[in-house]
Amino acid sequence: QVRLVESGGGSVQAGGSLRLSCEASGYFYEGHCMGWFRQAPGQEREVIEREGIAYISTDGGSTGYADSVKGRLVISRDNVKNTLYLQMNSLTLEDTGVYYCARHRNSGCWPSPLSSSDYNYWGQGTQVTVSS
Repeated sequence: QVRLVESGGGSVQAGGSLRLSCEASGYFYEGHCMGWFRQAPGQEREVIEREGIAYISTDGGSTGYADSVKGRLVISRDNVKNTLYLQMNSLTLEDTGVYYCARHRNSGCWPSPLSSSDYNYWGQGTQVTVSS
């Protein structure tokens, strides 16, 4: 079993920055692709509705992003600390939502690195609110 706990969320003004963290405990963390997802305020709180925004390979060598966050958000991981990060810059109102970290069911990120259905361990989420 893997337990994931997100932190770092909060309220920020548009254009500001936040860094989210996801601390993992348990086994098999280092051997899996990891991702960040978010659920917008208008979405139902179901896993299938969560939008994939970033992923990172087991060793951090490969990353990918949703078009909506490219150039603004950066995913990284520290396998020594068992922690996943999401640096969020130039935040907009559309970035508001609950952010979740998750572990991919496979060691590799493909073929669906940003599909919520391919991730089988999830944190409880951390709220990010961007205001004007």
